[in-house]
Amino acid sequence: MCLLCASDCSESLFSLSSDQFVLEEEGYARIVGRIKELVIRGGENIAPKEVEDALAAHPAVLEAAVYGVPDERMGEELAAAIRLRDPSVSLTHEEMKGFLKGKIAHFKVPKYMDVMPDFPKNPSGKVQKFKLRDAFVKKLSESK
Repeated sequence: MCLLCASDCSESLFSLSSDQFVLEEEGYARIVGRIKELVIRGGENIAPKEVEDALAAHPAVLEAAVYGVPDERMGEELAAAIRLRDPSVSLTHEEMKGFLKGKIAHFKVPKYMDVMPDFPKNPSGKVQKFKLRDAFVKKLSESK
């Protein structure tokens, strides 16, 4: 029985604030992302927060931001912007893919990865993913 609407609901719910959460057996709600940030890749819904958490588990990663970029075949593909703890250390896309193997589903592994020195943030410190997405889409179009 759902505590919010007094009916049977799916395991994943959305609140009016656009937060996506899962109700635990103990009755607690665990926030797993925001519906507005959801990436739909080939019909699969991917919550960027889950992928960001997996990326951030790498010892070299300070911060990660995951967002969708347009793709002709899949609709959207995942892209990840990464900030490293030590800028003198390098981290390749292949190394990160190897790290993520077995930690998240293969379709959630970002197709693109961009290591950056800093992220654009709003005054409250939230990463402005739309700016990351716009810059990356521009970069992709210039490389074609």
